[in-house]
Amino acid sequence: MKAPSYLYGSIQEALSYGANAAMIYTGPPSNSIRKDPEMFQIEKSKQLMERSEFDVERLIIHAPYIINLANSIKPDIHDFGCTFLSQELKRAKAIGAKTLVLHPGSHVKAGMETGIEWIIKGLNQVLDSDDTNVKIALETMAGKGSECGYTFEQLASVFEGVNKKDRIGFCLDTCHVHDAGYNVHDVDGLLAEFDHILSLDRLLCIHINDSKNPKGSHKDRHANIGKGLIGFDALYRIVWHPALRSVTKILETPYIDGKAPYKEEIERLRIG
Repeated sequence: MKAPSYLYGSIQEALSYGANAAMIYTGPPSNSIRKDPEMFQIEKSKQLMERSEFDVERLIIHAPYIINLANSIKPDIHDFGCTFLSQELKRAKAIGAKTLVLHPGSHVKAGMETGIEWIIKGLNQVLDSDDTNVKIALETMAGKGSECGYTFEQLASVFEGVNKKDRIGFCLDTCHVHDAGYNVHDVDGLLAEFDHILSLDRLLCIHINDSKNPKGSHKDRHANIGKGLIGFDALYRIVWHPALRSVTKILETPYIDGKAPYKEEIERLRIG
């Protein structure tokens, strides 16, 4: 059996798509099983990135979905999330990543206000004792179920409550904001609203995804670029918008016939 190549294999795969950025998980996104970062082939990966002009600043870590800082119904789940998030920040630092994307959490029917309070509580617990300098990018959500963070105002409330504000940024997901009810076709209007409420200076990365559902459906079902209800033109304008030129963009589109579509989608987004 071939030994896993971990981070090195991830960078190789990203390069095979013609990508100059990548988002990875430090282990399975749906459980807490993790390997020691010493197994990730970090130095070998950094050498590959340097040879390929792959900027390590564009290596994004996504926290696992099992972290739910908003859960006040089961405080042990909240506490587990805090502990695991602290560990993820250390793993991100060991890898050399500067940004960790985090789903804000679900209030599990305790109410949005309570959920936001517990997210703030958890972030402060983690960041007040953390010295990694890795930034947490709170992701814009679709509003499925009891998700927190599907409006810019909700994310702004979290930001205002965090002590170490310099450690908090945001990740804008195009499918999520569309499904949450924002007009992604009005790119300038969307970015102006984001800038007014959250500030584009705090936008650390963007997930470029089409959506299988109508605007405001709160479903969160990604579609391939140009194959959904957002459409190619709006996503292309976001990718190449002058205000977003320095922001790392990541594809999270579905596999097609069991294969990643990223090479073809990247090429299409590059040539228009």
